[in-house]
Amino acid sequence: MDIPYKAILPQTALPIIIIGAGGIVKDAHLPAYRKAGFHVHGIVNRTKAKAEALAVEFGIPYVYDTVEDAVAQAPENAVYDVTIMPNKFIETLEALPNGAAVLIQKPMGDYYTDSQAILEVCQRKRLVAAINCQLRQAPFVNAARWLIEQGYIGELYDMEVRVSVHTPWQLFPHVMVHPRLEILYHSVHYIDLIRSFLGNPESVYAKTLKHPAKDLSSSRTTLLFDYGDTLHAVVNTNHDHEFGPKHEESYIKWEGTKGAIKATMGLLMDYPHGVSDVFEYCIKPTDGSQPEWVTYPIEGTWFPDAFIGSMGSLMRFKLGEIAVLPAAVEDVIHTMAVVEAAYQSSAQGGQPIAKG
Repeated sequence: MDIPYKAILPQTALPIIIIGAGGIVKDAHLPAYRKAGFHVHGIVNRTKAKAEALAVEFGIPYVYDTVEDAVAQAPENAVYDVTIMPNKFIETLEALPNGAAVLIQKPMGDYYTDSQAILEVCQRKRLVAAINCQLRQAPFVNAARWLIEQGYIGELYDMEVRVSVHTPWQLFPHVMVHPRLEILYHSVHYIDLIRSFLGNPESVYAKTLKHPAKDLSSSRTTLLFDYGDTLHAVVNTNHDHEFGPKHEESYIKWEGTKGAIKATMGLLMDYPHGVSDVFEYCIKPTDGSQPEWVTYPIEGTWFPDAFIGSMGSLMRFKLGEIAVLPAAVEDVIHTMAVVEAAYQSSAQGGQPIAKG
């Protein structure tokens, strides 16, 4: 079976202006754009020296002093790649030209009221705006989506994300101190991914937890999505598995009436170095024989290849090559509604158990 999974590139790549020069830009955005052949025209960062260093490393022609300077000197049809912290989104979006294309780093705000405010700015300024929820365009996710859309595994009735790894939060100093760490900055990927396959849940059951010996707001979460009495969707994350690689886990699994798919996400194990992804699928034989799993080779991984998909699809939508913008702000606002509901569920606790 020939499974298409690579991102489709725009027929004409648009110039990119990057706002921000943090670790994710160096580790994912710029390697992705280099791999895709996208042209990064300029970069701006509050600490200019960091932008200058990346400009030298990746051959970026222009380094700007301010966002306003970047906008004033931007080429026609520039796409703005906003990679700063969420509390700076609105003032940055206000500085962009009306009608501009913009890719905004996830999450879409720290709280749901922030998400609503970001949506309002984007719509008022008629921005062609997407949130960089790039996991939904990782190569192994593209492969799974194609198999499911073609009907190979039948009716989807179970989707599971399981992550049990040691996450070095110290690599993200601005993130690790956040009062909403795990769901907002990590499991948001899986919430958005599940929504991209199953739509909006009716409700969510959640519990997010601290580690007793770590000064983090949360590092482990369980999420159970309510899609009725047949469709099961669950996320389990544990970033505190500090006991070596033998029992680390990091996968997405889809099960259907005719087959199943499992994608091992190697990036999260031994992060940031990662291990190899593994993509497997199983189609139930019609003759009653024992099902067998097939390992399918896939080139590329979450970082950086999924970032090619998120930026490439924004360019393609701006150019009129596709009719639907993946992860548009109008769609991801629903992801943020689930995030907010998850925090409310975690705070409220479960159903009390009768005593006596």
